[in-house]
Amino acid sequence: MSIGRVEIEPKTLVAGVFLIVLWAGEAFAPFYPHFRGGLRERLLHDGRNLGLGVVNALFLALLFGAAFVALELWAESRSVGLFRIVEWPLWLEVGLILLLFDLWMYVWHRANHRIPFLWRFHRVHHSDPEMDVTTGIRFHPGEMVLSTVARMVVIPLLGMSLWHLVIYEALLLPVILFHHSNVRLPRWMDYGLLPFVVTPAMHRVHHSRWQPETDSNYGSILPWWDRLFGSFRLRQDARTIELGLEEFDGDDWQTLRGILKTPLAPPGSPGSPEDPSSGRPGDGAMDAVPDRVHGDGA
Repeated sequence: MSIGRVEIEPKTLVAGVFLIVLWAGEAFAPFYPHFRGGLRERLLHDGRNLGLGVVNALFLALLFGAAFVALELWAESRSVGLFRIVEWPLWLEVGLILLLFDLWMYVWHRANHRIPFLWRFHRVHHSDPEMDVTTGIRFHPGEMVLSTVARMVVIPLLGMSLWHLVIYEALLLPVILFHHSNVRLPRWMDYGLLPFVVTPAMHRVHHSRWQPETDSNYGSILPWWDRLFGSFRLRQDARTIELGLEEFDGDDWQTLRGILKTPLAPPGSPGSPEDPSSGRPGDGAMDAVPDRVHGDGA
């Protein structure tokens, strides 16, 4: 689809519609109370997250767009990948590829919590103290690059084509926006959909600052992997969940400058990003990360 001379991918259009609908729903029926600073604070928060998401999307398209095409041509010409070795019925091929790629997303997400270097970048997503639909696209550019490079290994191994990836992301983006949203759903809907898809009731637990909950519910689309691998967790009353990360509660960390400097901060330090001692690598900072990742949490 194109508007004027600007090309818009269907998956982007679908995600945009979901974002607008959910954003409006949060205003009329929020699960958590409205932002402490009112509409102005919400617009600043959401504008910052949206801006970061747009910059990430443009940056990745510019950096990796041609590389993905070249990678597919190379894999296709050499019949590389599981789903290129054997002829599969199309419906089975698509279903299995989407299933296995969603499993990979679970593994990658869990690795972002378990591997100290990856957690440094992933903290940007978890440090949002006002979780809403825009939190679903709040990621550090470094994490997006690392995730994309990892995908460039997994995709040819599976024998995925770019159109497989487009289908997966067309499903992924709305689901991610949905389960990050601050919309108050009827309980029967929120929990009734849980056997089939990750819902807000499940994912809000993942954004808790209590470590056993932070290290749970890693699923992107399907909740099955968390049940299968023992990382599924619910809280009886999700309204009691404290969101964010204690060490990044300061207002300075929630600016764009603070967000971009988050990977440099030693875990557990509530210092300002303007304070060099709070963002300087070394001095045991890397050794301190496992305490944040595996410890009792805050």
